[in-house]
Amino acid sequence: MGQAAFAPQAGFTVIAIDLPKARRLAFSVVLWQAAVTLGVALVCWAVADVRVAVSALLGGGIATAGSLVMAGLVFGGGKAMDPQRVLGTFYLGEALKVALVIVLFVVVLKWMNVAPLAMFVAFAATFLVYWIALLRALPASGGMRPGA
Repeated sequence: MGQAAFAPQAGFTVIAIDLPKARRLAFSVVLWQAAVTLGVALVCWAVADVRVAVSALLGGGIATAGSLVMAGLVFGGGKAMDPQRVLGTFYLGEALKVALVIVLFVVVLKWMNVAPLAMFVAFAATFLVYWIALLRALPASGGMRPGA
C-alpha cells in the first residue's frame, strides 16, 4: 500500500488516506474537467457559433485551471507530510484556487467579449466531475460515521 496520512477529527473515527490514490484521483478530476470543457465547447459550437464555443472553453478552462493549481499544490510534491501539513496545504490550495477563479473571471468578463451563459454553463458542468468523482471514491460503507 502507498503512503497514508491520518486525519483524526472530533466525533469521527481516524481515517487513513492513501495519498498516491488521492493524487491520481485529483489529477484525473483535472483531466475529466478538461474533457467536459471540450465537450461543452463542441456542443456550443455546433448549436451556436465560435464566440459561444470560446466562451465555454474559457468558463471550463477557468475551473480546470483552478483544480490544476489545487492538485499541483497539494499533490505535486510527492513526499509524505505530517497530517497537519497536509491539511494546511489543502486549505492553502483551496484558497489559491478560489482566488485564481475570481481573478480569471474578472479578467475574462472585463476584457473579453464572451457569451456569459455559455461560460457559466461550462464552469458549472465541470462541478459535475467533482461530484461524480466523490461518489465513486466513497467507500461502499458510506464513508465516515459519527462516533464509530
